[in-house]
Amino acid sequence: MQQLSELRPRCQELTNRFQTLWGRLDVEKGKLKLKDIEKRLADPDAWSNHEELRPILQEKSRLEEDIERSSALKSCWEDQEALLELCGEAEGDELEEMLDSLKTQCDELEKRLDETEMVTLLGGEEDKQNAIIEIHSGAGGTEAQDWAEMLERMYLRWAARHGFKVEELDYLPGEEAGIKRVTLRIVGPYAFGQLRSERGIHRLIRISPFDASGRRHTSFASLDVIPDIGNDIKLDIKESDLRIDTFRSSGPGGQGVNTTTSAVRITHLPTGITAQCQNERSQHHNKDSAMRILMGRLYNLELEKRDAERQANYASKEAIAFGSQIRTYTLQPFRLVKDHRTNFESTDVDAVLDGDIDGFTHAYLLYRHEQNSSQKN
Repeated sequence: MQQLSELRPRCQELTNRFQTLWGRLDVEKGKLKLKDIEKRLADPDAWSNHEELRPILQEKSRLEEDIERSSALKSCWEDQEALLELCGEAEGDELEEMLDSLKTQCDELEKRLDETEMVTLLGGEEDKQNAIIEIHSGAGGTEAQDWAEMLERMYLRWAARHGFKVEELDYLPGEEAGIKRVTLRIVGPYAFGQLRSERGIHRLIRISPFDASGRRHTSFASLDVIPDIGNDIKLDIKESDLRIDTFRSSGPGGQGVNTTTSAVRITHLPTGITAQCQNERSQHHNKDSAMRILMGRLYNLELEKRDAERQANYASKEAIAFGSQIRTYTLQPFRLVKDHRTNFESTDVDAVLDGDIDGFTHAYLLYRHEQNSSQKN
């Protein structure tokens, strides 16, 4: 019975979380909206204009996913409550089996609560988009370039944990080790919404593997995150506002990559925002990828204006050095990863560097939600 007495408080905590969250979900309102959409789609005339129909179908798909997720969450909670009641009546071997089932059910409920809470915090239309991230090494030379490569690995592992696809759009290696910059496209549901917490300066403190004296070094890398809007959102970009430069790709590459003028850089003259890509052999493909990045940055700029969140773009960011970091990864003299905005921290540095950053992204979403709520009030 000792195990049951230990599980009861956890069940109660999960029940409290469920009831708080369930009150915010407003499932019935979502079902009414879905019925209205289905009624509209039942009209044959509604299918005459496919362009106008696309956002309606997207909204329908989102509502169906939300309702299905909410229903699964409620069923999971009801199963926990039923198992808890049965455990109070069981004895002997049957009780042990029921307790194992209850623990498994608690784990499943906690997982579903985390997932649903995350989605409710990702309410912006742009949050659902894929993400384009760009990592730049900062102050610290070879040390910083190695740190930038460590960050790239961390986000690649994070993407793998979530089953997301990753495409490399641009890559510039360091002289001795690591990378100077890399641009990645991460394809997966709510990729941008989850990764927007990572935008800023990341600081590393460790004993340098490149210092024969074994001294402690501080390195910096900067991360930018923009939504990959693809073809879903149209932006009015004039050809006359664009300057397109072509050049030879730099760094290691396959046959033909470094011998042809295939790399492309696009500059949006009114804003000074630039985007470039050099990883494809085809200049046409590089131009498409660079244009995708540019459109994402311009869209992100409009979002910042709309939300009055005037965060600086890459051209006007603070120096990638002391005093501007959002997160510090300390490997020496103690081991700790701390986010300076939310104060969320983890002592399992190896797990974080291996892609386990969901705790940080969730804490940031809660922090952002609280900030927005306080501004409205």
